[in-house]
Amino acid sequence: MKLYALIVAGGSGERMKSEIPKQFIEIAGKPILMHTIERFIDFDGSIEIITVLPENQLRFWSDLQKKYSFTIPHTLVKGGKTRFESVRNGLGFTDEPGLVAIHDGVRPFVSIDTIRRCFETAGKLGNAIPVISPSDSLRIETENGSMPVDRTKIKLIQTPQVFRTDLIMYAYRQDYLPEFTDDAIVLERTGAKINLVEGNRENIKITTPEDLFIARALI
Repeated sequence: MKLYALIVAGGSGERMKSEIPKQFIEIAGKPILMHTIERFIDFDGSIEIITVLPENQLRFWSDLQKKYSFTIPHTLVKGGKTRFESVRNGLGFTDEPGLVAIHDGVRPFVSIDTIRRCFETAGKLGNAIPVISPSDSLRIETENGSMPVDRTKIKLIQTPQVFRTDLIMYAYRQDYLPEFTDDAIVLERTGAKINLVEGNRENIKITTPEDLFIARALI
């Protein structure tokens, strides 16, 4: 079964307080996005990489590849106005049946084991998303104040979210809804059951200066 990694990187750098988009910030000698792509190649050298970027960042990314002598083959796709549109555009390049991992471009610390668990479960059950359990106590606000939440029932969602290509392409034929905050929700709207697998805690999404500090420590 053919494997794809669809890496979506649409950040602007606003929350990072950076002049350049967060996926292009350098850590350990190269941009974050390059580390992310390399992680999937480390998992499987034959995986097909599809990278989705905003149109106004395509030339800058091409220049960065030359600057850092980054030669990993990947299909570069123009993103849309929303993440939903960007993923839909990228899925259009999964031209053979298989499994596709949809991953945030600023999550370079996903473990090989997490990627493997996601692909293996999706191969058997059609989809898989990695999760971790919160370590803090939780409360939810209500009209009458707040109340504690059983944290054993709560999961924090990560990527890559892996799907059989035919199932997720069918799901992305739907019209966009604001509640489509991740790909699993899009598929779930078609009636599919979502399968959870264990993620890895260091698989952070780098979006703030604090995240960047942690990322540089991790790497």
